[in-house]
Amino acid sequence: MTPADLPAVMEIERVTFPLDAWSEGMMRGELAEMPRSRHYVVALVGGEIVAYAGLAAAADQADVQTIAVLEKHQGTGIGSAMLTELLAEAGRRGAREIFLEVRADNPRAQAVYRHFGFEDIGTRRRYYDDGTDAIMMRRKLGD
Repeated sequence: MTPADLPAVMEIERVTFPLDAWSEGMMRGELAEMPRSRHYVVALVGGEIVAYAGLAAAADQADVQTIAVLEKHQGTGIGSAMLTELLAEAGRRGAREIFLEVRADNPRAQAVYRHFGFEDIGTRRRYYDDGTDAIMMRRKLGD
């Protein structure tokens, strides 16, 4: 992902996360940390950005910052490909564990993460702006 991708990325952000979308400033801040501690990618279909994902990594831990796929492209494997890339990058950076938060009211995303070996490790009460809880998940890497 580059700053030139931000108009398309921010549109996906707003439609995918209408209640708690990141601001463009927040996203620019994430990109400013690439490649030092961040890794952001986009997925293209027919030359159009249809998904993006981001990872934060420091020392032996990494965090999935975000994954978003336009609704019409969900269920096509793009989200799984994005997560696969984030896991690979975490491994390349020497992470031993990778963490994420997922909305408690998003069973589809939870199922994808569990399929990739993530396990529930706790709950962050009222984590999202609308008061929805977040399920914290972790996957060990390199074992």
